[in-house]
Amino acid sequence: MGKDENREETVDLFLRIGLDEKTANNTVANNKVTTNLKAVIHEAGVTDDGCSKAVGNLLYTVATKFPANALVHRPTLLEYIVSLKIKSPAQLEAAHTFLGRLGSENLQLNEFEEACGVGVEVSLEEIEHTASMVLEEKRDMILEMRYRTNVGELLGQIRATHPWADAKIVKEVIDKRLYGLLGERTAADNEKPVKKKKEKLPKEDVKVMAVQTPSVPPTEEELNPFTIFPGPEENIKVHTEIFFSDRPVLRVSNTKEILKKHLEETGGRVFTRFPPEPNGYLHIGHAKAMFVSFGLAKERGGCCYLRYDDTNPDAEKKEYIDHIQEIVRWMGWEPFKITHTSDYFEELYKLAVELIKKGHAYVDHQSAEEIKVSREHKRNSPWRDRPIEESLELFNDMKMGLIEENKATLRMKQDMQSDNFNMYDLIAYRIKFTPHPHAGDKWCIYPSYDYAHCIVDSLENITHSLCTLEFETRRASYYWLLDALSLYQPYVWEYSRLNITNTVMSKRKLNKLVTDKWVDGWDDPRLMTLAGLRRRGVSATAINTFIRGIGITRSDNSTIRLDRLEYHIREDLNKTAARQMVVLHPLKVVITNLDDKTILDLDAKKWPDAQTDDASAFYKVPFTNVVYIERSDFRTKDSKDYYGLAPGKSILLRYAFPIKCTEVVYSDDGETIGEIRAEYDSSKNTKPKGVLHWVAQPSPGVDPLRVEVRLFDKLFLSENPAELEEFLTDLNPESKEVIPEAFAVPSLRDAAVGDKFQFERLGYFAVDPDSTPEKLVFNRTVTLRDSYSKGGNK
Repeated sequence: MGKDENREETVDLFLRIGLDEKTANNTVANNKVTTNLKAVIHEAGVTDDGCSKAVGNLLYTVATKFPANALVHRPTLLEYIVSLKIKSPAQLEAAHTFLGRLGSENLQLNEFEEACGVGVEVSLEEIEHTASMVLEEKRDMILEMRYRTNVGELLGQIRATHPWADAKIVKEVIDKRLYGLLGERTAADNEKPVKKKKEKLPKEDVKVMAVQTPSVPPTEEELNPFTIFPGPEENIKVHTEIFFSDRPVLRVSNTKEILKKHLEETGGRVFTRFPPEPNGYLHIGHAKAMFVSFGLAKERGGCCYLRYDDTNPDAEKKEYIDHIQEIVRWMGWEPFKITHTSDYFEELYKLAVELIKKGHAYVDHQSAEEIKVSREHKRNSPWRDRPIEESLELFNDMKMGLIEENKATLRMKQDMQSDNFNMYDLIAYRIKFTPHPHAGDKWCIYPSYDYAHCIVDSLENITHSLCTLEFETRRASYYWLLDALSLYQPYVWEYSRLNITNTVMSKRKLNKLVTDKWVDGWDDPRLMTLAGLRRRGVSATAINTFIRGIGITRSDNSTIRLDRLEYHIREDLNKTAARQMVVLHPLKVVITNLDDKTILDLDAKKWPDAQTDDASAFYKVPFTNVVYIERSDFRTKDSKDYYGLAPGKSILLRYAFPIKCTEVVYSDDGETIGEIRAEYDSSKNTKPKGVLHWVAQPSPGVDPLRVEVRLFDKLFLSENPAELEEFLTDLNPESKEVIPEAFAVPSLRDAAVGDKFQFERLGYFAVDPDSTPEKLVFNRTVTLRDSYSKGGNK
């Protein structure tokens, strides 16, 4: 049956339980709710004949709000709904609360019924009596407010006395009583009340109030984002349902015996893992994964593995393995233990044999394309039902290298008629005659991610298996396999992946950028790889602060703007990067009233709040009769909104003296300005508005320190280049500008690779590894301008 037919059938099913057409269509668009609602309808036994709209609405609420830890009791609740023992939203809400607290413990029906008001009938007379008392109490207020009275408040007071009363009947009684008291609505009743204008306070009072207004305290989750995760001892509760087309629902939870053994082996501590595949360099999305897994373990006093997911030797390199270990530590995380999936190849193989023996796996001879087509059409492999002994023998042949590549795979026998594509008999093992960078040439069959990942999680006693939301649909195969092998089952939780504007973070796309030399390697400062960010001058502290700020929720409908990351980078560098002066495009200024042999050593501040008695907070800059300013800081025509230098105009050279332009000297072409002549005010009596950075000749006839400066901008023009068919066509041709000879103050001569500075008026810069003793190279980390906090998004 095609997708459209499936959809029509599902919509028809939802219409039969009383949902309106719009709700039914919207529900079908949500796979998770659709799966839950279909299961609820099936459990309630109303698949064929349907039910009333009132019952259907309650079933819909069960599908969307039932507590996951109490799934074992859902069939009982559905019996109460279908038999009309629970018939109001208030009763259902009470049932959810009761069952959520109970979890998977035994259900005492008498306590359940009492908590949900089962059998409690509220007569019309009782409702009318309570309504009379409430309206009498509020009589004066009602007469004044008339039909603008808050009816919801009155309804709430009556429901407080009769929580199981039908809300519709209560509303009808209130409306009837109000009409009896107030009579027909008048024209005045229908007029909107005039809002009173707030009295404006004097400016002084407003300022006082602004200071005294307390800020909203951060939520517990903002203070500690890891509070959302349960403890390891709670992994006996049902937290996931796996639906099958041909067998009962699998309600995921560990048995008491399995959990007891697990807790004994872990000491009850949290165990997480960060499992990157060593097929490229890590990017900022991995920084979030590290923060979640390492952060949870650190918060709970637990342990986090660094586990290489090295099941594909074709794409893996020792370079990537070494990089990952080094960058994880640079990010501030220390692994509890470094492991490889390949460390478990022997155990994985033995468990695959056991899976075959249990009838849950088979050797398949279809090609990759044939498997793809059969899965798309939910069609079984011709070899799916081959004898177990035959699959065991063939799987051994695969291991011994007796079968060619692409001629056989081991597939898990899952559920080809499932609604979940990740249950269509996933591949467990492939043949690859490729040496492994960690395991060597011992193996010629390699497990797939879908087979190995969950098993190694179990073998390493992982308590919280944390991954991004695109893996949510793989929960089914994850738990199917662990259940089939009777292994310990970790708690799986998915969080939203990190998406940032104007970049790509797909490893495939990053690899293409690097391999085809669109960028200068994996650590190109324009990339969002962690190596690239580090080379650009971004600290691990800034990255982790940014990650913590965006949170680790399951919301997956937004892309984070690049300027939000840049805000955190500036916040960090503003505290750590000393100020210096560099001129990118020098324009020579000759000070005619200063002797050409005079050299004045002036104090310049490394920090804005430098104290005069702290010598370490200052650096020396020479001031001579030849200084250089930015070419863009001079105009031949002045204007009111311009604060740079112009003929006849004065500006202040930062930390030095005011100068006044007295003459403009042009080059031989008569258009290009060769140099500026100026006079300085040694008394500093002149108070110009403009302040410029500058660099002087350190001594007569000697040029300032020459440095190379690289200016980086967004790598892509579009906010979401990954959505484009040809993402390479969106590359920003001006993402990198190299200035080979900028002038710098002498104090920068001894800067080392990785040192960070704020070049005044230009931005934050870091010393690049390309630097040599003869010439320093600086990368611009970020500009000084901060559009993020100014936009009110701070």
